[in-house]
Amino acid sequence: MGALSHIRVLDLSRVLAGPWATQTLGDLGAEIVKIEKPGEGDETRRFGPPFLTNPDGSKGDAAYFLAANRNKKSVAIDISKPEGAALVKRLARRAHVLVENFKTGTMARYGLDYAALAAENPALIYCSLTGFGHTGPYKDKAGYDYLIQGMGGLMSVTGQPDGAPGAAPMKVGVAVSDLVSGLYTTIAILAALLHQARTGVGQEIDMALFDCQAAGLANQAMNWLAGGMVPKRMGNAHPNIVPYQVFATGDGFLILAIANDSQFRRFCKACGEERLAADARFATNASRVENRAALVAILEPLLRARATADWIALLEAANVPCGPINRVDEVFADPQAIARNLIVPLEHPAGRLDLVASPLRLAKTPPEYRSAPPTLGQHTDEILRDALGLSPNDIAQLRTAAIIA
Repeated sequence: MGALSHIRVLDLSRVLAGPWATQTLGDLGAEIVKIEKPGEGDETRRFGPPFLTNPDGSKGDAAYFLAANRNKKSVAIDISKPEGAALVKRLARRAHVLVENFKTGTMARYGLDYAALAAENPALIYCSLTGFGHTGPYKDKAGYDYLIQGMGGLMSVTGQPDGAPGAAPMKVGVAVSDLVSGLYTTIAILAALLHQARTGVGQEIDMALFDCQAAGLANQAMNWLAGGMVPKRMGNAHPNIVPYQVFATGDGFLILAIANDSQFRRFCKACGEERLAADARFATNASRVENRAALVAILEPLLRARATADWIALLEAANVPCGPINRVDEVFADPQAIARNLIVPLEHPAGRLDLVASPLRLAKTPPEYRSAPPTLGQHTDEILRDALGLSPNDIAQLRTAAIIA
């Protein structure tokens, strides 16, 4: 039994940040009921190609949707209709947690805001996840990952430096603002569940992608706040550590991740360049940061003299952190990925589906992989019957009226 196997979550979120949080809760055992719009569903079902191929040859859900929606039951309800909103309100009475990521004010129009639902279920944890939160001048703005990466400062420190080929602000290759926000949201919900367990009282959670991205700037934010230094784009270099970047080798690239002075001395010895460690310009990390350009100019031709695999063998033997840059297919073929079982196979209506395993490794309550991401409305009848006690005739009437699908 998962650590959250006693928890029921009503998931009205779409796209990535919200579903990422609820998938994590589902992996930990929670029952996740995902409410989707009939005929359309979560937008990410159409974020492709690639798409699954259904048994009849038709196009199925996009791979994007599959990344964030396992361990969930899909219920297709039109909440814009009073009858549909009433069904969700009834489901909220039995839920421990509700997660939604509609724009500010939307849920209140449907009578599904925190005040309305908490009046009937005071223990409810009601988590809103929006672009900018429910306060401030941007509270009514829509927030998407790309926009947040830009407005939240991440793109200002990502990409080649000014003057270098291809210099321009650059987004990260995955929707990292959404992912960080999803993880922060999970943490907030878990904290609220602990409070709920002690007191029997729920609470409202106001999460914002903008806030989460600002927090995710980490050392770059403190470089400004504590040091008065406005971070800038540095390509693959690190603002506070040298040498900590990508170098070209004789046949590709190598990540050199030297984080302290003893590692640098071991690197110099392994390379036969102990003179560099004795050079006052490079003896400490602070001096290496100050003399970054001079050191990199020395290291670039040195590292181009051997193949990547040769460097890795040499430097790992000397206990110097380094590594290759793997393609995604190479990641999952890596012996470490195989040993850690990073691929999880599940049965889906379209056939066997390989998913990425949860990175959470708990000895007593490990993640569970109960079900593949659902098809749209796959569990509508089941939830309305089992959770709300509706009869087959009740369900048929709702379907005829296009309240459910």
